[in-house]
Amino acid sequence: MKKINVVLLILAILLVDQVFKYYIKTNFYLGEDHAVLGNWFRLHFVENEGMAWGWKLGESGSWGKMALTLFRLLAVFFGVYYIGKIIREKYSRGFIICVALIFAGAVGNLIDSLFYGMIFDGSDPYTRNVATLFPEGGGYANFLHGKVVDMLYFPIIRTTLPDWLPIWGGEPFEFFSPVFNIADSSISIGLILILLFQNRFFPKEKEIKKPVVE
Repeated sequence: MKKINVVLLILAILLVDQVFKYYIKTNFYLGEDHAVLGNWFRLHFVENEGMAWGWKLGESGSWGKMALTLFRLLAVFFGVYYIGKIIREKYSRGFIICVALIFAGAVGNLIDSLFYGMIFDGSDPYTRNVATLFPEGGGYANFLHGKVVDMLYFPIIRTTLPDWLPIWGGEPFEFFSPVFNIADSSISIGLILILLFQNRFFPKEKEIKKPVVE
C-alpha cells in the first residue's frame, strides 16, 4: 500500500473528526441533546476529561490528565514510526488500514487534549452559552489539559428491569450508554477488524512435511 494513500486516509478521518467537534463545540451548550433518528441515535454534547468512552485516569485537572495526554503524544510518535515500518515491510493492506484508523483516532483525541483548553472558552449548561473559538479572555484550561469533545449517543434500548430480577430489579437499564466521537469510532473499528481478521492479516506459513527416510 502506498504511503500517500495512508496519509490521505488519516487526514480524511482527522478532518471529519475535527470539523464535527468544532460544529458541536460552537453550536451546542454542554449537555445539549438532539434526536437524529428517533430516540436511538442522538447528538449529546459532553466533554471527556479522560480516555475513550469516558474512562478517567485520576481527577479532573490532576497529574492524571497530564500523564494521559503525554502518553497519547508518545503513542502518536510511535505510531508514525510503526506505520512507516509496516508499509516498508509490505504488511497486509487490510492491516495497514486498521493501524491507520487507530492512529487517526489517537491523533484526533490528542488534538483536543493538547489545544482545546487554550483555543476555546467554556460551555455553560446553565446559561446555555456555547463555546467560542479564540476567546478574548483566553481558553478554559492550559496546554495539555483540554477536554475531548464527545457527541455520538446511541441509547438503543431504554427500559426498567423487572422487579423479580435479583440486585438490579426495578432499576433503569440502558443499552448502549457511552457517548463517543468519530476518533473513538475509528480506534474501535481498527481494533475490532484486527481481532476479527488476524488470521488473514498474519497468515501462518504452512509446514512443509519432509518424507521420512527409513
